Amino acid sequence: MPGRVIMTVTGPIDPADLGPTDAHDHLFLQTPAQPDDTMDDFERAVTELEQGRATGLAAFVDLTPIGLGRQPELLREAAFRTGVTIVAASGYHRDAHYSAGDWVNNASEDELTTRVISDINYGMDRTTIRSGVIKGGASLNRPSAMEALRLRAIAAAAQATGAAIFVHTEAGTGGPAIVDLLAAEGTPADRITLAHMDRNPDRALHVELLRGGINFVYDTIGREKYGQDSARIDLIADMLDAGFGDRLMLGLDLGRRAYHRAYGGEPGLGHLLASFAPALRQRVGDGPVEQMLITNPARVLAMPA
Repeated sequence: MPGRVIMTVTGPIDPADLGPTDAHDHLFLQTPAQPDDTMDDFERAVTELEQGRATGLAAFVDLTPIGLGRQPELLREAAFRTGVTIVAASGYHRDAHYSAGDWVNNASEDELTTRVISDINYGMDRTTIRSGVIKGGASLNRPSAMEALRLRAIAAAAQATGAAIFVHTEAGTGGPAIVDLLAAEGTPADRITLAHMDRNPDRALHVELLRGGINFVYDTIGREKYGQDSARIDLIADMLDAGFGDRLMLGLDLGRRAYHRAYGGEPGLGHLLASFAPALRQRVGDGPVEQMLITNPARVLAMPA
């Protein structure tokens, strides 16, 4: 990809060097939406990354945005310690993750945009560690008024920087409204990724959205409360049969202590490559899995040098 790089917490890399990627996850997190579920232990974060690295995981997209306890310096140190490439997020989550007095709820659209551009071009939270992707969030069925404001702000930041946008969909809903809003702000379809769509495995809806040129990250893998991995494999196989292999990525979204083995939970970061990917390969073959784990994340995360 001439003239394009992936911005990681240790600096820019060639997209060709990315390797197998968990395209949606979290190492550090603190939010009023989960008051007793803070993840802030550096050594446990390193342990979790090392477990993923042992299965062949090379890269990790940390989608913890502004105001949710992201730790740029610890992310960089974890990348150095483990050898795992980490891409950190700017942007904003859905309403539930911000308290009433949070500055995010009182900022103008221009202020919100400027903060994201600064994260990407200069560095996060008074550091020189740069974000490489932008997070958005929406509530059930469609974005609220405040979420729509924040989505417009990140759309402007994406246009200014070339960074891709990943948007949280609540239980896989609201996809058309999110895409329409971002498109109206000038965001190219291929720079939009919707998360959690595997929680709403409506084949017709998925085909409709993917046909418009956006991307999905299927990212509730390994979490049985949202369904069995076998059902996710069926869904992926159907989307591959429909011709959308170039629009899919995979992730775990381990946003709670109960999902990290380092905190005593399951399935752990090793699940993606140790368990899910082999089962998926048996169903669809090696090529599509490599595309979802390597080729597609490299394309989506690449931005102007």
